[in-house]
Amino acid sequence: MSKLLAKNLKKSFKNTLIIKGVNIEVNSGEVVGLLGPNGAGKTTTFYLICGLLTPDEGKVFLETKEITFYPLHKKARLGIGYLPQESSIFRDLSVEDNLYIVAEEYYDKEESEKIVEDLLEKFNIEPIRKRKGINLSGGERRRVEIARALVPKPKFLFLDEPFAGVDPVNVNEIKDLIKLLSNQNIGVIITDHNVRETLSICDRAYVLRDGEILTEGNAEDIVQNNEVRKSYLGEDFVL
Repeated sequence: MSKLLAKNLKKSFKNTLIIKGVNIEVNSGEVVGLLGPNGAGKTTTFYLICGLLTPDEGKVFLETKEITFYPLHKKARLGIGYLPQESSIFRDLSVEDNLYIVAEEYYDKEESEKIVEDLLEKFNIEPIRKRKGINLSGGERRRVEIARALVPKPKFLFLDEPFAGVDPVNVNEIKDLIKLLSNQNIGVIITDHNVRETLSICDRAYVLRDGEILTEGNAEDIVQNNEVRKSYLGEDFVL
């Protein structure tokens, strides 16, 4: 079992301490959410762990290897993938070419073809393989982006607002894809403003407030926490 561990992360902006000693742990096959109100520090923490930002203090480990200051592309080589909120597909390339352009960075021609064909089928995008990125719906685009993120065979995948820009009809489809990742023993870390959908898919979640972990637990633990309801979810929130 693989483990991704963040210990005592701290980050300041303009001499103000924003992240105040955060500890996060994610295991392979686990879906973990980073939640909290605006300004709580969830996105900054997310970026500190995946490699888009570097902490002032604290460390990040993959297994026993410290990777704190590895940039995103170097972490990708070690098995950490990142899917941004913004559309990241090449709009003028076909679906299959969006996958091949990544595969060819990692594998020879034969292995690239095997991996791409497998992902096209697994993510039900084989029927649209020749369609250009610019012509995809929100749900189709997300499927292609997640499939492409799996080309390097990551151990952990960071999903930044995976439900953003996805119509309600396709939300369940995205959730099914996240379950598929988990079933393939990939650890998934999600930050999203859609609290209900995120909690419904997570094994555990961390709730941040003012740069610190307010609480951590499964969806029921989170929803029943009085402080979380008072400062974040609201008293009437139900799953």
